Amino acid sequence: MNGNADVTNELAVFLRTRRERLAPDDFAFPSNGRSRRTPGLRREEVAELAGVSVDYVIRLEQGRGLRPSPEVLDGLARALRLSDDERAYLFDLAGQRVVTRVPPSRQVSWPVARLVHDLSPLPCMLLDHRFDILAWNREMAALMLDFGAVPDQQRNSLWLCFFHPGLRDFYRDRERVMREGIADLRAAWAAHANDAALGELVAELQAQSEEFVRLWALRDVKVNGRGRKPLMHPRVGPLTVDFEVLNPLQDPGHRLVIYRASDAASQAALDVLAREAADERRALHQAA
Repeated sequence: MNGNADVTNELAVFLRTRRERLAPDDFAFPSNGRSRRTPGLRREEVAELAGVSVDYVIRLEQGRGLRPSPEVLDGLARALRLSDDERAYLFDLAGQRVVTRVPPSRQVSWPVARLVHDLSPLPCMLLDHRFDILAWNREMAALMLDFGAVPDQQRNSLWLCFFHPGLRDFYRDRERVMREGIADLRAAWAAHANDAALGELVAELQAQSEEFVRLWALRDVKVNGRGRKPLMHPRVGPLTVDFEVLNPLQDPGHRLVIYRASDAASQAALDVLAREAADERRALHQAA
């Protein structure tokens, strides 16, 4: 999976971390006078909730090469109180999620590329499942950075967030934004098990960023369809945007990311950037 990724080990670690995060007091298990030496539920408690044997849970958590059935995975997901995204991740790791996928492609259809530009003055960009930036409008470039000046192999939203100096202080709540981005990446990483390029991206981030390694180890899993990001722009100062992510029906592997101002002051800041981008474009046309 994804190059050298060890799926069996990842499944084992994921199950352990999800068991250990649960609060025993939330369950009606008798104490039997036994003290708890480790966090979370005991393996036998998970086994009882999931309707499987304790030995089976132990072997799964030890990464002993088991391939649990959809029924077992359903039981484990209920027992561990997984979110919808975490459940999908569990099924992906076990190779049991039945989905119909269009093969990954970097080709951008003309209607979607046109839509990215027609959404001006709203900042907008098009990503694929690897978070490669496939298309963008001038407002998004003015808000973040000139993607056209970035080498193609670096034109990836996560790579840029971790390594481009212009984005180091771009997010005022960087810890949360990076954690959410990695949670989204982890879901994609499991969903596209045979995508070598995605595996190489994860390996590069692990090799070069201690921040990524720390956050990746949390094993958060969440697909982020909408949210809010407080930003710090070098020219217009602080602003906050709400984002919405849409999937074109004809290109389900692509994501249309749209930013909108969350308040009047942020809208004023975006208006300034939009005017600057329009002035620059007119100047280029006149020079040509």
